[in-house]
Amino acid sequence: MNIIVLFGPPGSGKGTQAEILAKKFQLKHVSTGDLFRYNMKNDTKLGLDAKSYIDNGKLVPDELTTEMLKDELQRNSDQKGFILDGYPRTTSQAEALDVLLKELFQAEVNVTLALYVDDEVLVQRILKRSLDSGRSDDADENIIRNRIKEYYEKTAIVSDYYKDQNKLVELKGEGSIEEITRSLSEEIEKVV
Repeated sequence: MNIIVLFGPPGSGKGTQAEILAKKFQLKHVSTGDLFRYNMKNDTKLGLDAKSYIDNGKLVPDELTTEMLKDELQRNSDQKGFILDGYPRTTSQAEALDVLLKELFQAEVNVTLALYVDDEVLVQRILKRSLDSGRSDDADENIIRNRIKEYYEKTAIVSDYYKDQNKLVELKGEGSIEEITRSLSEEIEKVV
């Protein structure tokens, strides 16, 4: 079982790259955002629980997010492996992921690929994405900058968790999609 974590701030290209790499390496792409949307749209118990937090302007607790991930991994246990996009976002999620992977598959994260992009490039990418996505939080520059700031304050520290395990590879997330895919692919090929 191969487990690849894609890591980076909003607009760094994680989703785009995860889709490409999942096809190339025959792995299942698991996006936390997609999990939330699926569970809320289908009114699952997990989705209703998550919605109650979101509707009150609160972050969904790590335990609930991990439970959604566990459900998704179990439903797709016949896969060759997974590319995780948007999870883990906290050190406690990273620790929970280690336990979950061992419990379900006797596996562990192969590598965490962290995409680094200049903040101004991130803002422009997200503003451009808003034209296609229709997401209101993608169209407001102040909200975008706040999301990037929050990433650095709360999520970037997860990279230290993987760095301590020698499972972190930092890559430049700027350039053409093909160039970035090539760099990511080279790193994945070293561990799968």
